[in-house]
Amino acid sequence: MYIGDTLARRAIYTPDRLAVVDAGKADRPHYTYQQMNERANRLANWLRDEVGVRKGDRIGIVALDGVEFLDAFFACGKLGAILACFNWRMHWRELVQVMADTTPKLMIFSDDFKDNVLQAAGETPSVTHLLHIEGDGVPGSVRFEDAIRVGDPAPVTDDSITEEDIVALIFTGGTTGVPKGAQISHRMIVWNTLNTVIHDILPGDTTVNVFPMFHTGGLLVYTMPLMIVGGTVILLRRFDPAQVLDLIEEYRADFFAGVPTMYQMLTQANNWDQADLSSLRFCTSGGAPLPVTLVEKFADEKGVRFKQGFGMTEFGPGIFALAPEDAIRKAGSIGRPNFFVDARVVDENNQPLGPNEVGELVLRGPSFCSGYFNMPEAMAEVVDEDGWFHTGDMAKCDEDWYFFIVDRKKDMFISGGENVYPTEIEQALYRHPAVHQCAVVGVPDPKWGEVGRAYVVLKTGASATEDELIGYLRERLAGYKVPKSVAFIDALPISSAGKILKRELREQAAQSAESA
Repeated sequence: MYIGDTLARRAIYTPDRLAVVDAGKADRPHYTYQQMNERANRLANWLRDEVGVRKGDRIGIVALDGVEFLDAFFACGKLGAILACFNWRMHWRELVQVMADTTPKLMIFSDDFKDNVLQAAGETPSVTHLLHIEGDGVPGSVRFEDAIRVGDPAPVTDDSITEEDIVALIFTGGTTGVPKGAQISHRMIVWNTLNTVIHDILPGDTTVNVFPMFHTGGLLVYTMPLMIVGGTVILLRRFDPAQVLDLIEEYRADFFAGVPTMYQMLTQANNWDQADLSSLRFCTSGGAPLPVTLVEKFADEKGVRFKQGFGMTEFGPGIFALAPEDAIRKAGSIGRPNFFVDARVVDENNQPLGPNEVGELVLRGPSFCSGYFNMPEAMAEVVDEDGWFHTGDMAKCDEDWYFFIVDRKKDMFISGGENVYPTEIEQALYRHPAVHQCAVVGVPDPKWGEVGRAYVVLKTGASATEDELIGYLRERLAGYKVPKSVAFIDALPISSAGKILKRELREQAAQSAESA
């Protein structure tokens, strides 16, 4: 039996191999595959015997990264239960919303979020048990390690589990609307692992994971594929640039994944100059186009090669990969589709477009999720009659079948009848020597409909003026693309996954316009 219980299978093949390092804890515990499997069995037995968890039941978790998140995931897999991975950035009222929809029997939580969980659980009748990871918890909650300690270590399996059963819910859309729970099946994880092995990883590799586990980047991009093939995953509670550099060096990590904002922060860490990154076979960047200046800095100063990729919660998440040798030659590209992914660019009539024509990116393949939990109508809106998933991303591909994300549909704005894609402007801004980080959004304009507004974080000790940056862009872009204003800020709003929250910038711009 391996469907739902990949950890037990891996424990047979490599019981003594290092599986997980919980670097977020002071004592930094290390766990082999045999130890991880025993922890998952103990938790699964406790959940079944003490909570009454059965196949299809939901277990909620609001927690920082640590071994407990993986314990819960693998225990759910053994039972056929579903781990609902809630975003810990949610307000407790938002948490009530998603809990009411998913009706978890039990909530697992980190001490940082105990107040939110207590509030939300009090308004969610389905919750009968609480499990706290550290601290004293809340009235009536059980300590996580106590559940592990008293749980029966006997193997837990369910022969009725198939590859189409759901093991987790990962929520998407929380920064732009009502969160939707993408249903992650065992089949989806297997096909994503196969794509990842073909394009990226080797058995026995080591990586440092900096993405939150409630995010597809944390749980599915590399963690699950690596644990299936017997590698080592080093977990952090939160992204800390200096700690990341130290861990890569200490554990001789084979690869590392982040988003451009994280890579920017790594170069600003106080230990960047002395950090030894020579063990890295490659770094992967996703979430947004990686500035060429960063690619060059890592190559020149650390000898690090970059792969760039593109993924989505609902699909894969590994969808595209750009090989390191193409990082400069095809700068800005997300690469070619992974082996078992179909991709094409279509027009507003859903007809395929030719090379270098901009349209919507659509996808099809076996690593697609199983719809949104309790929201069949939401999935029906984005999957056409031929089974193509419409991503909402504006893209193009060149004659060599390399794809480029031009921008999100929602980020694109129209100025004087012309489509403007902020990503293109941001890439130009990053070439200015004073710019550390930037983001461009569309704001209302009485003459042009919308115009661009650039938000800029300057490098430490650097200076630039609004007129200087606008003049710099005028020398490189068509006039209608150049922002009409620049705002200098100390830091961009960043999501827990390291992405820039442009919605907050648009709201900030609207408030500035109202007060003007």
